Amino acid sequence: MSSFDKLDSYIDKNLDASLEELKRYVSQPSISAQNLGLKECAAIVKEMLEKRGFTAEIMATDGAPVVFGERKGKSDKTLLIYNHYDVQPPEPLELWESPPFEPEIRNGKMYGRGVSDDKSHLTARLHAIDAILEDESELPCNIKFIIEGEEETASMHLHDYISKNLDRLKADACIWEFGGVDHRDKPVQYLGLRGICYVELSVTSLGTDVHSGLGGSILPNAAWRLTWALASLKGVDERIRIPGFYDDVIPPSARDRELMDALPDVADEYKTRYGAKEFIKGLTGGTDLKMEEVFVPTCTICGLTSGYQGPGSKTVQPAFASAKVDFRLALGQMPQDILKKLRAHLDAEGFSDVKIEFLGGEPAARTDPDDPFVKIVVDTAEDVFDAKMEIVPMIGGSGPNYPFVHDLGLPVVTMGHGYPDTKAHAPNENIRIDLYVLHAKHLVRVISEFSK
Repeated sequence: MSSFDKLDSYIDKNLDASLEELKRYVSQPSISAQNLGLKECAAIVKEMLEKRGFTAEIMATDGAPVVFGERKGKSDKTLLIYNHYDVQPPEPLELWESPPFEPEIRNGKMYGRGVSDDKSHLTARLHAIDAILEDESELPCNIKFIIEGEEETASMHLHDYISKNLDRLKADACIWEFGGVDHRDKPVQYLGLRGICYVELSVTSLGTDVHSGLGGSILPNAAWRLTWALASLKGVDERIRIPGFYDDVIPPSARDRELMDALPDVADEYKTRYGAKEFIKGLTGGTDLKMEEVFVPTCTICGLTSGYQGPGSKTVQPAFASAKVDFRLALGQMPQDILKKLRAHLDAEGFSDVKIEFLGGEPAARTDPDDPFVKIVVDTAEDVFDAKMEIVPMIGGSGPNYPFVHDLGLPVVTMGHGYPDTKAHAPNENIRIDLYVLHAKHLVRVISEFSK
């Protein structure tokens, strides 16, 4: 008989109550891009923490409020858990099979905007805490929560909040917002995130759009101007042409390569999932593909807008053009430095008229794969998932883990119930309820081992 049987049984028997709490949480829209429902959602988070005996406070920032919660335990050790309550906009609405803010359970999954990213990770963790408190009436260690409302808009004010609250947030280890299993249902430990520098580039060439028959041969075209500027950023060889762009990149270590070697080849799975016929840079698969995906910085045009884009024809010379561009940054690169180099590059190439609006950014950060807390999370996962947790040293996405790793000095681990088809940021976002349960059971074991 496992020492966790009683807690596991509680998690199973009280699942419906936890899912109802999650439904209420998801039902509250909290779209940071639109400043919609953030204060209301923060109040719900505070209420959920207080229900478990946490001292909780809604703390103002220059943006969305941060919810901080704390409850003392028997051990001197402190575990910090990071989540966010904001979500992406739900559009396009017509592609949802059920209303995005009316969560619905179908075929073992719950659907709703933000249900996977990231609201269910909080309620599953609270469900695990409920099981512990039901069994012991006291937490085995101190637990702190930091739950922000701007993660989906680059966490613009989180670093400043952490800098001002270093003593309050002091801890021994941190559990990140997400985690889960891969396409084979094997649990995965992600130990680092690339950084990001997100900008909008824009050009205004005229005071108004002009008939293309009149202006095409004598007046400047904003769309052409912008595309020429964009083309200067990266060559057809995919190498970024901004001088000094790669200077500060910290290359991956032999240990990184070793960990990547141990992971399965993703080439066929990516081709199937994304409908890709081939990869760029001559990549075909194997470790080289996996390394390139996460350790190499990028320059991506995320959106491009100018002139008429409706049905039929409209012969117009656009006066304005804009593009959203993100730079995914490797270890060592800093967003503000990249921003300065971008400005200098555009000026040197003759594009001083191209405006740059900085939309957010954060540096890359990672945790040592051999940290003792990583071992706790990895070892306890096998008891729950019946599979060894695989260690991924970096992932290609970005998040605000830099201040947790560098300012607070914490090992940051991922664990959760995500899976490849959650459709986060897309219509019909969902979670698998079976994985939700496993995540709660995994956290019970992590807290127990960490507290010793």
